Amino acid sequence: MKKKPTVIDLFCGCGGLSYGFIEAGYDVLLGIDNWKDAIVTFENTHKNAKGIVADLFTETAKEISKKTGIKSIDVIIGGPPCQGFSIAGKRIIDDERNQLYKSFLSFVSFYKPKAFVMENVPNIISMGKGIVKETILSDFEKLGYTVVYKILLASDYGVPQNRKRAFFIGTKSNKEFVFPEPTTKTPINTKDAISDLPKNSLENGTKYTTKPKSHYQRLIREGSKGIYNHETTNHSEQTTHIISLVPDGGNYKDLPKELRKTRNVNIAWTRLNSKKPSFTIDTGHRHHFHYKYNRVPTVRESARIQSFPDSFIFLGSKTSQYKQVGNAVPPILAAVLANEIMKYL
Repeated sequence: MKKKPTVIDLFCGCGGLSYGFIEAGYDVLLGIDNWKDAIVTFENTHKNAKGIVADLFTETAKEISKKTGIKSIDVIIGGPPCQGFSIAGKRIIDDERNQLYKSFLSFVSFYKPKAFVMENVPNIISMGKGIVKETILSDFEKLGYTVVYKILLASDYGVPQNRKRAFFIGTKSNKEFVFPEPTTKTPINTKDAISDLPKNSLENGTKYTTKPKSHYQRLIREGSKGIYNHETTNHSEQTTHIISLVPDGGNYKDLPKELRKTRNVNIAWTRLNSKKPSFTIDTGHRHHFHYKYNRVPTVRESARIQSFPDSFIFLGSKTSQYKQVGNAVPPILAAVLANEIMKYL
């Protein structure tokens, strides 16, 4: 049997990116994150992988290699938080705000994998008038990689969500990685993603009460023993009343004038649109509501919108679960990239 290519996932969170790689036939050996809750979920869902709670601000690749006994690796993946890149002149400077990116770079330098995937927010491309992007390209090129980047829209690849993410992909083979073409002509809408999940809370492990109502639901249920993480939120009477006034796909503009200002964010009182992919699921929003029910989506509904299979169970408090889901890379998008990268190994 051909040996599966091995993967380390840095800043892994609950492991959406690496889960896609597992689905594509890779062997994920290790996930590292400084958030314990996410690592508990990661270890529970990535059967052969080890999860480590470590701060990559201080831990080096050499120390991690010693700790884990992992001496070589085929692919390094991850999304270092790059909220506040510190720039001077025409380059990223040695500022502690850049340390997590430098840490990712140092793992690639230490392990010299055949390929790497670095995921980030779309505006990393334009940050500092392009200086950040240019520095990233030149840093990895110095290590011997051919690097390309692109902003991808998740709904082009079978994820029911209009989530945009930047990906830098480097290969050792001197062959430039070519990003895959969109895999879907008709994006999957929110209704196709979550219409089989009931209005009210369910005990973990409850059997499905309906047959799948779409191809996507059939796919996402594969291998699942039941429904988990479907605990609804109880809103105040006033909140429920206000939500009830907003139509499918509507927002605060559909409310009477006196109610529009009840929340001071422009995304407030937005309902998912049943006929379109969802907007980006973030880490704990309380402003986006189910297209039909007068409540925020459950963790499971949010996970569906992120393309996590129903067999992927989130652990920790409900707030923590929402954050784990929101921080993740959609596994279906990750799997499309992983399949493409396989050709370059």
